[in-house]
Amino acid sequence: MHADSRLVEPIAQETGETVMGWDVGGAHLKAARVEGNDRISGVWQEACPLWRGLEHLHAAIDRILAESTPLAWHAVTMTGEMTDLFKTRRSGVHALVDVLCQRLGSDRVRFYGGALGWLDADATRLHAEQVASANWHASAHLVATRLDDGLLVDIGSTTTDIIPIRDGGVATFSTSDSDRLVAGELVYTGVVRTPVMALAAEAPVAGRWAPLMAEHFATSADVYRVLGWLPETADQQDSADGGPKTAEASRARLARMMGRDACALPEGAWAELAAWFANAQLERISRAARQVLSRGLLEPNAPLVIAGTGAFLGERLAARLGRPVMNFSQLLTADSMSGKVDWCAPAVAVGWLLAGEKKCK
Repeated sequence: MHADSRLVEPIAQETGETVMGWDVGGAHLKAARVEGNDRISGVWQEACPLWRGLEHLHAAIDRILAESTPLAWHAVTMTGEMTDLFKTRRSGVHALVDVLCQRLGSDRVRFYGGALGWLDADATRLHAEQVASANWHASAHLVATRLDDGLLVDIGSTTTDIIPIRDGGVATFSTSDSDRLVAGELVYTGVVRTPVMALAAEAPVAGRWAPLMAEHFATSADVYRVLGWLPETADQQDSADGGPKTAEASRARLARMMGRDACALPEGAWAELAAWFANAQLERISRAARQVLSRGLLEPNAPLVIAGTGAFLGERLAARLGRPVMNFSQLLTADSMSGKVDWCAPAVAVGWLLAGEKKCK
């Protein structure tokens, strides 16, 4: 396993049926182990560039299973079906179901189908549309079991999910990514993989507004690395130029976006530029959150529930929206490492939800 992929140290298996929750994304494979007593005993995030081939998914599964003792059940949600490895999202769901059943055991795997509940492999193939990209619903469902009213904001490496919770329920009529994009509930911006050219068309540099290069020269990870905000293990993908992940290299990549070399201006100028890009991204997320809040579903004191790799933006977003804020992990555990649970909220959610259902039977 990569040295930086394990987010929470696994511990020995405890009593009760253990469930491993899996969130199969297009860039990462995330997993969370939930013991029979609801203890979250391990959380993993592995780089998994699925668009390059299914062999990357197999390798990521291998690295995670090597760290975990045998399990009773596996709960799966996914977004990886939308990568361009697959001709259609339906064929992507089918392919991922085949891999996960092969690796984890078809009789021990259940797939999260949103309002349809838990589905076996055959039912998942029949209801691929309900299983595709349902990971946001799993996180919101879990939050709704712990909190009557709030706004879940999961700021990930690539996207941001914004979901209202009202009266202990997931308060949205959206059933697809296209619905959610229009509703402001899905914003295609994140703190690691977003190309900087997607954050703005121009930016202030050396006292002038300058257009950005329409090239994949830098990503949002470079922005937050220059600012010193990016958690050390958050960026598991190659940099835009394949170069080192240092503040110096990130300044060079940001300078290239402006048609300059980093040495042309002092370091402080590039920090100011990074701060401007960070503000532009936060403004986009805030605008979408305002759109969702404009439905009038939530009282002014309903909190933001922050999850994702970009949870470090939670306080700043809450200040803009004038609302209290809490982390997703605070609803589940007071463990000293609970902040890492925020990074993999959908994997934690499906593991927790299926574990709870098994206890009720």
